[in-house]
Amino acid sequence: MCESPGPLSDPVLPWAPDLAEALERWHTALRDERRASPHTCAAYVHDARSLCGFLSAYRGEPTRLATLEALTLTDLRAWLSASAGRGVEAASRARAASGVRNFFRWLNAKGLVHNTAVFALRNPKLPRRLPRPLTEADARTVLIHAVAEPLTPWLGLRDGALATLLYGAGLRLGEALALRPADLEGGATLVVQGKGRKQRTVPLLPSVRDALDRYRRACPYTLERTHPLFRGARGGPLNPTVADRQMARLRRSLGLPDSATPHALRHSFATHLLASGADLRSVQELLGHASLSTTQIYTAVEEPRLQAVYRATHPRARTGKNTED
Repeated sequence: MCESPGPLSDPVLPWAPDLAEALERWHTALRDERRASPHTCAAYVHDARSLCGFLSAYRGEPTRLATLEALTLTDLRAWLSASAGRGVEAASRARAASGVRNFFRWLNAKGLVHNTAVFALRNPKLPRRLPRPLTEADARTVLIHAVAEPLTPWLGLRDGALATLLYGAGLRLGEALALRPADLEGGATLVVQGKGRKQRTVPLLPSVRDALDRYRRACPYTLERTHPLFRGARGGPLNPTVADRQMARLRRSLGLPDSATPHALRHSFATHLLASGADLRSVQELLGHASLSTTQIYTAVEEPRLQAVYRATHPRARTGKNTED
C-alpha cells in the first residue's frame, strides 16, 4: 500500500480547501484504483504539491482549483525554471512534469479542472546516458565471488543467487526482492511483477534455478510460499540497501568501477543478449519495457559490434556490388 504523503496543505502558504480535497482524492485514486507503487504514488503527489506550493508563493495567495483552471504555459515554465534554479536536475524536472500531467488528467476526468496548457509543456532535454554494463568476464567474476565474499556461507549463497538472477533473467533489484517461493513453481519460467504492476514471463535458466535451489536449501529460515524469498541475516525481507552494500564491497575487492551495481547486472543481461544476436523485440519483452525506444538505448552500447555484423552480413557490404531489389 502507498503510504500517506502527509498533510496536503502548506502551513506557510496554504492552498485552498478545494485543492487540498482534490489532492487527497487523487492520492487515493493513485493508491486504490491505479494501484501505483508506493514510490510512484509518493513522487507524483510530491510533484503536484511542488507546483501548487510554487503557485501560492508566486501569486502571493492560496492556490485553488480556479488557479489551476487559469494556469498558462508561461506559469508552468516559470515553475520548472524555478526548480532548475534550485539545482533540481533535468531528469527530476521531467518526472515532475509527468506527475503534474497525471494530476491534470485526473482533474479533467473528474470535471474539476479543464486546462490543456499542461499538455503543451515540453519536458526538459535530458542528457543521453548510456547503460554501463559489465563485460562478460567481469559478470562471471561477480557471480563467482558473490558466493565466497560473506563470512556466513548461507549469506554467500543468497548473494550469489541474487546476482545470478539479476544477470541471468534481467530482473530489476526490486523485482527480485519481491519474489516469493511460490513464484518459482513454474519450473522453467518465472512470472515477474514489473513496473506498473505489469506481469511478464521470463525463462529461468538451469544455472539460475540451481543457484536459487542451493540458497533455499542453505537458508536457516523457513521460506513459506507466499513470503519473501530473499532474507536478511535476521530473517526479515532482504533490504535493497543491503544488496547495494554487498555489491559495493564486492566491486571494491575485485577492482570494478563504481558503475558495477546490482542494476548493472540487468544492463549486462540486455547488452550481452544483443551481442549474441538476440532481436530487440525479444529483449524488450524480457526486460519488461513498455516502449521499444527504451530498449533501443542498448543498441548504442553495442553499436561497434552491430557495425561489424552489418559489414560482415549485408550483401552489398560483402561484395561491394549492387543487388537487385
